[in-house]
Amino acid sequence: MRVLQVFNRYLHPGGEEKSVERICRHLAERHEVSRCLFDSKEWQRSGAPSTLSQALRLFYNPAAKERFNQIADQSDPQVVLTHNLYPVASPAIYHAAKQRQIPVVQYLHNFRPFSVGGTLYSRGRILDDALHGNLGPEVCEGVWQGSVLKSALFATMLQMLYASGWLENVRAWIAISDFMRDQLNASGAIPADRIFTLRHSWDAMPSVPDVSDQGTYLFLGRLVEEKGIGPLCAAWDLLRAKHGDAAPPLHIAGEGPLAPLVQAHAAANPSIIPLGLIDGEKKHQELCRCRALIVPSTWWEPLGIVVYEAFDYAKPVLAARSGGLTETVTQGGTGFLHKAGDSEALMRDVLSLESMSQDGRSAMGKSGRAWLLRETSVTTWQERFDQILQNTHIARP
Repeated sequence: MRVLQVFNRYLHPGGEEKSVERICRHLAERHEVSRCLFDSKEWQRSGAPSTLSQALRLFYNPAAKERFNQIADQSDPQVVLTHNLYPVASPAIYHAAKQRQIPVVQYLHNFRPFSVGGTLYSRGRILDDALHGNLGPEVCEGVWQGSVLKSALFATMLQMLYASGWLENVRAWIAISDFMRDQLNASGAIPADRIFTLRHSWDAMPSVPDVSDQGTYLFLGRLVEEKGIGPLCAAWDLLRAKHGDAAPPLHIAGEGPLAPLVQAHAAANPSIIPLGLIDGEKKHQELCRCRALIVPSTWWEPLGIVVYEAFDYAKPVLAARSGGLTETVTQGGTGFLHKAGDSEALMRDVLSLESMSQDGRSAMGKSGRAWLLRETSVTTWQERFDQILQNTHIARP
C-alpha cells in the first residue's frame, strides 16, 4: 500500500522519534512509504509566526495543511499514518485527510490527543480524569510547557478537535502496550473495535556483544519528573547512607530540566555519576559494562523502549511497576519490579540483585534477550500491522 507518514518532531528528541524512524524503515520493506515531517523548532526560528498566530494555528495550521496536500498530491496515499502532530502540524492534518477521503491510522506513543501534556501526570500524581473528558486538572497543573495559560489553550484545542468530527476518520488507533489499550478502552475515549495493541519491533543485534559486569547501574533517558529521577536519586542516597563507599555506582545518562537536581545529589553522594547526554560508542560501552538498567518511571510508561536496549545487551532491568513496563519486565525473571515512586523498594531491589550470584544475574539478562528475540520480531510486527489494516477495512485480505 501507499502510506503517508506524518510526524511533528519535538524540541528535544527522544525515544518516540527513534521509534517513528524504525516504523518507517520496517513499513518501507513491505509498502511504499512517503513522509510529511514537521519540527517544533520551526516556530522558534527567524521568520516564525507570531505568538498570537501560533496560538491560532495550534488547532488549524493552514500552512501545515498545504504542505500535507502537496505531498499527498505527489504520493497519492491510501492510508495516512499519524504520530505526534503538535504544535506545528496541528489537527488540520486530520481535516485534510478526511477531505481527501484517506483513512487515518493514529499511532499512540503517549496519551495524546486525550491528554494535554501527553503523560496524564504531574507532580507525582496520575491525572487520568483527562481520559474521561475532564482536562481541568491538567490545565490547573500547567502541564503543557509549564504554563496554565498555554495548557488552557491546548485543552481548548483538544475540545475543538473532539467536536470537529475529524477523528471519526481515524479507523485504527495503535496502542503500544496492552496497558495503554485497556486504559483507553475503560475510559470509552475510543471505540473498542478501533483500538489495537502493537508493541514496537526492534532491530536486535545478531548476537550479544562482549559484555562485562563492572558493578555499575545505568539510567538512560530524559531527566524529567515522570521518569522517576527524584526517587532514583533518593534510593541511591539511601544506599550510600546504608553502605557508604560500598554502595554501587549509579551512572545517570541524559539531559533535561532535572539535570541540576542530579548534579546536586551527585555533589553530596559520590556514588551518583552524571554522564550528560550520551550516544553512539559511549552509550554502547555503558550498556556493555553495567550490571543492570534502571527504569524508575512514575507516570504510566506506555512501553519503555529503553528496556529493549537493555535486553539487547542481555542485561537485567529494575523497573517501576507502572504502565507497559509490567509487560516487558517480569519479577525475578528478567529483572525486578518496584512500586512506582518508592525509593526504599527500589533500594531493596538493588540489594536483591547485589546479593545474587553472577550466574544468577546473567541468567536474568539472557531471559530478557530471549524475550526480545521472541516478542519484537520485525516480521511479526509487519504482519500484525497489515492485519490491523485489514481488520479496519483499510486494506483487502
